[in-house]
Amino acid sequence: MSDHRKTPARVAARIRQALSRGGDAEHAKGVQWFFKEEIKSHGWRTAALRREAVRQRCEILKLHGLDFLVQVADKLFDSPILDEKTFAVFLLEKLTDKLGDEQFRLLESWLPRIASWADHDALVYYLMGNMIVSKPRRKAAVFHWAKSRDRWHRRAACVALIPGTRRRMFFTEIVRLSNFLLQDEDDMVRKGLGWLLRETAKADARKTIPHLMRIRRTAPRLVLRTACETLSAASKNKILE
Repeated sequence: MSDHRKTPARVAARIRQALSRGGDAEHAKGVQWFFKEEIKSHGWRTAALRREAVRQRCEILKLHGLDFLVQVADKLFDSPILDEKTFAVFLLEKLTDKLGDEQFRLLESWLPRIASWADHDALVYYLMGNMIVSKPRRKAAVFHWAKSRDRWHRRAACVALIPGTRRRMFFTEIVRLSNFLLQDEDDMVRKGLGWLLRETAKADARKTIPHLMRIRRTAPRLVLRTACETLSAASKNKILE
């Protein structure tokens, strides 16, 4: 069948076959060590997986265009296999400024497909977070996610603001979000919130330290310790004492 008649599903199937053949079985066995959840993997290393995704991205864009590429990524992220989900993200990671609100809603629909923190953070940090930076009104979505019963939506609320806070954006929203999630008992959410506050403190310690001082008696220790990692010893001791 000629390339112009291929469907996104057929292209995604071809990519799956290539990923299955090109993986490292020994490395796949070691991947599970990093996760509490059961993980399925072909055993690709990140750098090699990204290189292959870049090559496929160029080919698909040339032959079929951006909308087709997004549909291929959508098919791949529906997989239970980590390498295929990550590949889907790598297909789109340099194109977020070209994706619109329809694609943002599509990426939101991927959140229930999350299997682990790895595919979660790839999706939310590399794609959704950068799309929020390019169109800041999208930040309203994080407060809907923060109210979800699903741990990955609540973690997404934190991780999605990290690309922005590294650019000194969204401080007011980060304070509001951290106050809302402060008593969350899920470790994945706490780690996400700590990561967000650490990056906020790294970007602007002067503004962040007073917020950390206000929440230090009610925040989980994990959140505070992570938030303080880049601060001076004196500031860290004052917050954690």
